Formats: sequence, C-alpha cells, structure tokens
Amino acid sequence: MSAAAPALPRTILVVEDEAPIAEAVATRLRSEGFVVSIAADGPSGVERCRALRPDLVVLDLMLPGLDGLDVCREIQRDRPVPVLMLTARDSETDLVVGLAVGADDYLTKPFSARELVARVHALLRRVERRPAASAEIAHLGSITIDPEARRVQRGDELVHLTPTEFDLLAFLAQRPTRVFTRDQLLAEVWGYHDGAGARTVDSHVRALRRKLGNDVVRTVHGVGYGAGSES
Repeated sequence: MSAAAPALPRTILVVEDEAPIAEAVATRLRSEGFVVSIAADGPSGVERCRALRPDLVVLDLMLPGLDGLDVCREIQRDRPVPVLMLTARDSETDLVVGLAVGADDYLTKPFSARELVARVHALLRRVERRPAASAEIAHLGSITIDPEARRVQRGDELVHLTPTEFDLLAFLAQRPTRVFTRDQLLAEVWGYHDGAGARTVDSHVRALRRKLGNDVVRTVHGVGYGAGSES
C-alpha cells in the first residue's frame, strides 16, 4: 500500500504596511511551516487574497490605500476566510467594527510572536473541525443552525456568519440549558487555554446579536453567556 501524500503546507497572507513588523511576522510563521506572502497596502492585499486564496489572513487595521476594515469586508465578500486583525488601537468600537465585517480575532500591538502563532494555530484548527455525522440541526426561536452545512437561517433568510461566529453560536445552541464563562468559551470555541481574549468573546456576542437579534444569546450577569433570550 502506497504511503499517503503529505499534507500541503497552509498558506497565510500578511497584509501589513510596516515592513519590520511584516517581515517579523512572516519569518515566525515560516518557521512554523507555513507558506507566507506579504502585501504592503490595502488594495494589493485584496488582490493577493483573490489570487492566492490563502488559508488565513493576518491583517493590519491601519493600511494605506484601503484600511483594514474595508479590506476585510472585501475579502469576506469573495469567500469566508479566517482573519486575524492586528491593531494599535484598543477601543471597543474598533474591535466590534472589525469583528462585524468578518474578522475572527484580533491582537493589539505590541504582541509576542508566541501569542501570534498560538492564535493562528487555534483559528486554523477551528476551521478544520468537521461536525460529527450525527450533529443535529438546532433551533433558537426563528433561527436554524445546521452544523453539517454550516448554515444559519433566520426564518427564510440565510445569514452570513464568520467561521468563529458560527462556531460560537452552534456551541451555545447545542447546549441550550447551560451557561458558560468567558474562559470556558475561549477554551471550547477558540482553543485558548490561557484566559487571554475575554473581550473577543464579548465582541463576537455583540456581532451575533447585531446579525441575528438580541435574543440569540443571553447574558447571565456575573457568570457569562448562554443560548437564547434572558428569562
């Protein structure tokens, strides 16, 4: 029996206008076995993404020509792709807007190479996950979640969610009676076990509510989040 062909290396596009940062990120990711391409501005980032069809995009928020939010919106319009956004800003508004246009997670500069690699691996692991054949369709009021097709409908309307938004919604919907802390959600949905990124959970919940309505996720004050509206 012939040996299985080795898996092709994953491709990552880094869209960053600060050359030292772009090169440092690319060097670290290449050392992890990824094939990395760099774009130095917004328009070239959109074009490279269309041409390369990368497995993941590391995207700076502040770019010449077209800012990171517009780039993210454009590339997600073509096809869903995991996006890790890099930002020098630390305001909640910037993070919510970035997640709303399709970013899956963010890192605030300065960040460590170790944290960057951990986030990239976690994002790719989530995308690679496939639901079990027995995964059942879940319902939250008028919302239907199909884990196998990775489709969400509100009534008859198909709603586009990013991969992380879908994973968070499906995880909660499949456990409708439970409430999870932010750290539990980070571990189960994001694959982060160091407790970092609690604001990412909050921002994704806001994005789900914006797309699907406020009753899709309930807040249990002092604890965390659960599926459905507050009683």
